[in-house]
Amino acid sequence: MASEVRYAQVKHGLGSYQHMRRLVLAVLIVAMFAALLFGQSIFPPDAPVHEAIEMVGVLLIFLGVAGRLWSTLYIGGRKSSEVVTGGPYSITRNPLYVFSTLAAAGVGAQIGSIAATIGFGLLCAGAFYIVILREEKYLKEVLGAPYQAYLAKVPRFFPKLSLYEEGDTGSFKPRLLRTTLLDGLVFLVALPFFELIDGAQQSGILPVLFRFP
Repeated sequence: MASEVRYAQVKHGLGSYQHMRRLVLAVLIVAMFAALLFGQSIFPPDAPVHEAIEMVGVLLIFLGVAGRLWSTLYIGGRKSSEVVTGGPYSITRNPLYVFSTLAAAGVGAQIGSIAATIGFGLLCAGAFYIVILREEKYLKEVLGAPYQAYLAKVPRFFPKLSLYEEGDTGSFKPRLLRTTLLDGLVFLVALPFFELIDGAQQSGILPVLFRFP
């Protein structure tokens, strides 16, 4: 009976943090789209530097989506039941947030602005940092000493590649992978979306209220 109650508590805790992650991600994306809707790069759309920034952004978005899928293969719903230390979790404690930040920076890059690229990445990282602190407090209570040892070894955010270990992916759960893919596809929407915005700005349909360096 006690084990069933404990399992229900863990499942509820995991669900609440998954909901929080999705909410933060959704708010960030809406805020970024709203800001970029009326912003434009100081570099002309046909300038080589503008196009280079956009291409780097595309790579960051795909890297972010692929990294989130890679992380899900390892975490697989086990985050609140055991300490996952393999794959991306061997080099950073929060790979899902790291890769989401990369994708957010890629979204900012679609405007062809270095400032927007860096700024959106920092905005995303800052928002997730608040969630990370709350998660850590919860996981310390749930996982105890093994998690404390993990905290002492693996960095919170910035990956330390020298720590990499393949580890075990555990039981594969297609549903979780599918959910992560659908979440990540939101970033890919930025690609055609900003083409439409750029066209509307060039034609004067959308006003340009500010410019990013």
